[in-house]
Amino acid sequence: MVVRRYRVCVMRSGRFPPDRSHDLCFGCWPISNTTTVKLIHVASFVLQTVSLGFQWPTVDPFLFCVHHVDDYPAGNERFGPAASLAGRQIGQDFEGVDGWRMYHGDEVPGFPQHPHRGFETVTYVRQGLIDHSDSMGASARFGRGDVQWLTAGGGVVHSEMFPLLDQQSGNPAELFQIWMNLPRVDKMVEPHFSMLWDGDIPRLVSADASGNQTVVTVIAGTLEGLAPPSPPPHSWAARPESDVAIWHVRIEPGGSWVMPAARFTDTVRTLYVFEGASLEIGGEHIPESTGAAVRCDEPVTLSSTAGVEVLVLQGRPIGEPVAQYGPFVMNDRAGIEQAFSDYQLTGFGGWPWPSDGPVHGNSRDRFARRPDGTVERPSPSHVEAGAP
Repeated sequence: MVVRRYRVCVMRSGRFPPDRSHDLCFGCWPISNTTTVKLIHVASFVLQTVSLGFQWPTVDPFLFCVHHVDDYPAGNERFGPAASLAGRQIGQDFEGVDGWRMYHGDEVPGFPQHPHRGFETVTYVRQGLIDHSDSMGASARFGRGDVQWLTAGGGVVHSEMFPLLDQQSGNPAELFQIWMNLPRVDKMVEPHFSMLWDGDIPRLVSADASGNQTVVTVIAGTLEGLAPPSPPPHSWAARPESDVAIWHVRIEPGGSWVMPAARFTDTVRTLYVFEGASLEIGGEHIPESTGAAVRCDEPVTLSSTAGVEVLVLQGRPIGEPVAQYGPFVMNDRAGIEQAFSDYQLTGFGGWPWPSDGPVHGNSRDRFARRPDGTVERPSPSHVEAGAP
């Protein structure tokens, strides 16, 4: 097999037809201009691979993906770390000293108030809790398998703080944050967020011939008759023709699972191996901390001798120009300049909270409070299919 190396480039617009799949380009923001990818012969299921750093390369309609893993220490009475912050660049702490980061927080880890326009954030929390507050007056505490799906649309300001509630032992946190673009027609819709509580998110449980299980958490996109809660109404994923899927796949040691084909020939599917020694895709070896763009025009067998966890991002490209500057994603420079102007004039509704990074008390209960005061709480149990 011939493998050539190329610099990473950003796919700004357009779709690649099946007979030009070698033109596929990973894009991410930001990305090192020295990162290399491998392009594989088109007869292979694996079209392209890229090594994963802190921020993962993505392909249209996705803009950005980060896997946050922080081994936070015990908390203090202010919900921050009961540990010295000396030597950290407070306000911009991304170095991972001692296995954890404060990010933009100065007392509690996380991301105090910041604006967004023109895209969506999908936040999937595996461990720990996140406190959400926004310019609509809404708030939430979610985690432990929950997903928050936020359409920024025409503009929203929100904060995402990671309160450390346990004062006796550590507060491990693990989450994925995924940015997905909005098409031009939906970039200025009213902001909206949906909560996909852990108990409402379906899991496919599949056993191979040897009895080894694969569990697939279905966050977006139907899978073998399972359908998760609906995304926000103006999401690209809300369009049936978008073929968007977000799946978390966990394969037991020695296990295998046949991943079905996508619905359309121009759907783009990327697998991110984030935990475990390696993954076999149609017999091709993919090491840990690797992203692989794959053919999805027919089913393919995924397997792992030692066990593996994989995040799958899939969708048909929106195929429009992308202009991005920090928290704003539009179609051209004029749109970015307008976003800055509007934010300076309106604050996207202003900030109704007494601090830039509110924390919602010491209760471990999860909730979502809507702008109208309505309160949602999570369902108690998982929805699974295929379990013995």
